Amino acid sequence: MKAWRPFRFPPLIHSALDLPLDAQDSAQIQASAADGFRQGMDAGYNEGLASGEAAGREAGYAAGLEQGRQEGLAAARREARAELADLGRPLEAALAELRRVSEEYQAAMRDEVVELVAKVARQVIRCELALKPVQILDLVDETLAALPPGQYQQDEVEILLNAEECQRIRELAPERAARWRLVADPQLPHGECRIRTPESEADAGCQQRLEACIATVREQLQSDAVEPAAEQAEA
Repeated sequence: MKAWRPFRFPPLIHSALDLPLDAQDSAQIQASAADGFRQGMDAGYNEGLASGEAAGREAGYAAGLEQGRQEGLAAARREARAELADLGRPLEAALAELRRVSEEYQAAMRDEVVELVAKVARQVIRCELALKPVQILDLVDETLAALPPGQYQQDEVEILLNAEECQRIRELAPERAARWRLVADPQLPHGECRIRTPESEADAGCQQRLEACIATVREQLQSDAVEPAAEQAEA
């Protein structure tokens, strides 16, 4: 029987790292690692600080540039508005004066038109009454019809007329003149008439009717003048 003997492996080659370190070497390695870590931290901090400062400067420059641009535009607008306002004041004053003169002229023209209408109307009334003085009695009938019923008796009514017109009415229309008590009043001008009852007295003459018509004409002219002015103001 063959005898066996144990095989002995050759010893392993140990690296320098597997060699035991003494206390001095270990302290040096730790110090070097700590120093390298600090240097890396400082380098990273300095690099980050420099990068942050550059980014901050760029952002601040851009923000300052935009703010300066906006402030410059606002200042330019204010200055332009002020200059336009200064230039526009004389023009506005001239336009206001022109409007005032135009309004005064138009008002004077309206007054002249009203006076002309009143003058023509008086002449027409005068001519009509000269030809047909009996028309005054139509005004009397119209005025009496407007009074409350039962306020007067026909024989109690007095019709005060211009003396000349009263005489002509009696001559031209005696049957109508007989219906009323015609009283000649020398103080009344042509075309005027007063109606007197026991309870009241009314004006049936032409003057107050003419004044009412003239007031209507004046109001209409003023209304026509106000509407275009309002349209211009809205525009």
